[in-house]
This record gives sequence, C-alpha cells and structure tokens, in this order.
Amino acid sequence: MIILRYLVALALATPIPFLRAQEVPQEIQRFDPALDEIVPPHARLERVAGGFNKWTEGPVWTRQANLLFAEIPANNIVQWIPGQGAHVFMHPSGYKGSEPFKGPEPGSNGMTLDSDGRVTVAGHAGRNVWRLESLSADAKITVLADSYEGKKLNSPNDLVYKSDGSLYFTDPPYGLPTQSDTDPQKELKINGVYRIPEARQQKPGAPPVRERLQLVIKDLGRPNGIAFSPDEKFLYIAESGKNVWLRYPVQPDGSVGEGALFLDPTADKAPGGPDGIRVDRKGNVYGSGPGGVWIISPAGKHLGTVKVPERVSNVAWGDEDGKTLYVTASTSLYRIRLNIPGVKP
Repeated sequence: MIILRYLVALALATPIPFLRAQEVPQEIQRFDPALDEIVPPHARLERVAGGFNKWTEGPVWTRQANLLFAEIPANNIVQWIPGQGAHVFMHPSGYKGSEPFKGPEPGSNGMTLDSDGRVTVAGHAGRNVWRLESLSADAKITVLADSYEGKKLNSPNDLVYKSDGSLYFTDPPYGLPTQSDTDPQKELKINGVYRIPEARQQKPGAPPVRERLQLVIKDLGRPNGIAFSPDEKFLYIAESGKNVWLRYPVQPDGSVGEGALFLDPTADKAPGGPDGIRVDRKGNVYGSGPGGVWIISPAGKHLGTVKVPERVSNVAWGDEDGKTLYVTASTSLYRIRLNIPGVKP
C-alpha cells in the first residue's frame, strides 16, 4: 500500500511531455470582412502542449493564472502553467469504481468557474456535477447534482453559470460505457439540459438539493457545448447528434423558450463538428467545428475558421486580458491571440 501511494504521488508530480510554444502549420479562413476586427492579420496558432491520450477537453482558465483541462481517456484533469508546462492535477477525475471502466471515456469533461473563482466540473463518467472548494487536487468536493427525479444523470458534459448563480449543464450519454441511448446503465430516457438554481450559493460539502434540479430542454439528441450570450438573453447549445448550433431565448425565471437553428455547418466535410463553445464580449460565438474553430457572428453568420491540425473539442478564454483563445484538440493544447476579449467565467 505504501509503494502504491508513492507511485500515485509520483505520477501526479511527473510533468507530461510537452512542447515549447511553437507555431504550427495552419490557415485562417476569412469569409467576411468582420473577421478582421477579431483575428489580427498576423495571428498565429501555437501548440503549447502535446502528447496527451487521444482526447483533451473542457479547458478553463483559473484565477491562479493557469489552465485546467480534461484528458478524458486517461481519467485525468491536467494543469498547464505558462512557462512550466503540463502535469496531472487530478486522477481519477470521473469514474472512481473499483472495477475497470468498460467504455472509452472514464474521465471528467467540461469545466467552468463560479463568481467566487471555484472550479466546477461536469463529471462525465462520474455521472455528476461537482465543485472544488479550492484549487487543489485534495480540496473539499461539493456535489451539485447527481440525479433527476430519482434517476442517475447520464454523463454531464459541459456547463455554464448564469450571473444569478444558477448553473446550466448538458447531459448526453457519452460518458456511459457504450455511449448509446440503449446503454444498460442509462436510467433517464432523455438527454437533457438542466438548471441548478442557486448552485453557487450551495454550502461547501452540502449534499445536492435534488428536488430543485430543473429540466429546461428535453428534446435534443446529443446536447453538448453550452454558453450564454454576453447579456444572457440567449443560451447556445451545440447539438452534436445533428451537428448543429442552436439558440434559445432565456426567460426571466431561468427557463428557456423555443429553440431555433443558429448555424448548420454540415456542408463542410472537414473532420470535427459542434462541441465546446464560448462567446466574446461583442457576442461572437467560437466553437469547435469542421476543420478547426469556427467564429460566428451574433446573427449566426460564419465569419471564418481558425484551422487546427487536429480535431477540436473545446475552447476557453485565458491570460490576464482575456484575449487568448485556448483550444483543446485531440492530443494537444493550442492557443491564438485575438483582438476582442472573451467572456471569461
């Protein structure tokens, strides 16, 4: 047991092989003059870390000026520190059962911050949503949601806070062993989008108030990435089943109205599709899409694409001024400097 603990501690402390920030072959496709206000003419995509296990996801820039992201197949949360590189921050991050996980994605997924700067995590294969009370791998964990109407959640995928402290999250089946709607472990018939009222106000260590969890969208095949417009009048959802982006009006009580198609990228046959999404302060939407990161106007017009040499999963705003877009893509972490600050959680 002592040797096992030593090996675990050594693994957590050992840096992951990473690259110094280096430009990578890429192209910025410019489809509208409005993109010039967003992407500088000499903007360059850099790969800042690499060598990860198949699929990185869920990046978030912390108040401690570093980036956390999920390495889902390895069941890790990784911490990348500028000038120092990447190391395993937490393992396991999702599934914690005693038997080996039988699916491809045992880890956690999307992450965000509440207004107190606490990291909140979509547990994915852990089938819950939880919060770290401090930025430490052994910090107190507060579970914010784990079931709906007495049935286990599928596998929470991504999440976003509203300014009133409520938390919205998507719940497709990708963190289940077979990733299908017929998985024997799937208890809910739907793949919903949920709202946790006053999630930020939940006391550290207190159990989730399960009866308060609200189902706000119930008719989607694979709800995935999620983000609010800067004024919080709209909720964006990446529907990775139909590979489209949707937009919903947000009601005063926190519910959402009828959704509408925001943009359909399926005519582009490059690898990738709608997954993680973020917005900038002017309301432009940035999302993983065919071939890289799609930049979309508030009116739903495709302004351009930052081409990435790997399949993109998610994006996050970072650095002190919020003008650096960090990109998780397959085995690597990328970044690009832009002109307009993002809406940081």
